[in-house]
Amino acid sequence: MDALPELDDVLARAHVVSVPLVTRFRGVDRREAVLLDGPSGWSEFSPFLEYADEEASTWLAAALDFGWRDSSAPRLRASIPVNATLPAMPLDRIAHTLSLFGECRTVKIKVAEPGETLADDVARVRETRLLLGPAGRIRLDANGAWTVDEAEHAVRALEQFDLEYVEQPCATVPELAELRRRIHRIDVLVAADESVRKAADPLAVARAEAADLLVIKAAPLGGIDRALALVAEAGLPAVVSSALDTSIGLAMGAELAARLPALDFDCGLGTAALLADDVVAAPLRPVDGAIAVGRIAADRDALGRLAADPERTAAWRERLTRCHALLAG
Repeated sequence: MDALPELDDVLARAHVVSVPLVTRFRGVDRREAVLLDGPSGWSEFSPFLEYADEEASTWLAAALDFGWRDSSAPRLRASIPVNATLPAMPLDRIAHTLSLFGECRTVKIKVAEPGETLADDVARVRETRLLLGPAGRIRLDANGAWTVDEAEHAVRALEQFDLEYVEQPCATVPELAELRRRIHRIDVLVAADESVRKAADPLAVARAEAADLLVIKAAPLGGIDRALALVAEAGLPAVVSSALDTSIGLAMGAELAARLPALDFDCGLGTAALLADDVVAAPLRPVDGAIAVGRIAADRDALGRLAADPERTAAWRERLTRCHALLAG
């Protein structure tokens, strides 16, 4: 994007939606987003509600970049293998939730959730392994909730289920580095997410040798080209993930994954399966464990059906306006 689009143009192209979820996630049962009908295609601005404007403005930069200019990097793939995502839930709901994703070979399980214990996590991972069978892949995401000691204890308790990696087990880069040293003899990799996308210095985790791979998201990193540059400079394998986006946002993630020179891990881009409705006629859900790459347009009927109420619409338009002002400097 050579120049920032004018605010009036952006607002004229904005549609605020509220999409119901099939299961509660991050404490909410609806996902709100601003969809932008840009000249280069549809894009999405959907930072989580708790994010301050400075952080949210990076998400807007990515949305404007994708909607007003296509990435210059070559697309290397036509489809992206994806994982299923399992929020904290009772054991008797796991099989049904996994069925929503179809034939995905990999499952990411949220662990260390508030109100949950390690015993709860062990039970959930055990049940998932039984459902997946020995060939399936299981990765965990703690969202930085453990101390180093808690993380080491948890990994040793859960490694029996043949884990692929544990994502952001601790909050800080020094903690990740210490944990990685402690568990280096265990065949469980350490992945960094928040230490990349929410960090003032996203390359610090690579310099500190605190992770084996990076989990990257296009929106919080400011767009596809910026994310590709970060991965190249870090020199680590990358997993592209979503932030519970609509199919419009997932399409940007798929574009990012398609442009990576190597894709050694299934990507966290199957989360349209967790939406009870979607903003497109054909949601970007996994088929045979993969999603297609390509621009995708919002459905006008869906935009009307899922339109946020006037109060929430006004709040999002005001938020977009503040973030645009930050980008304008």
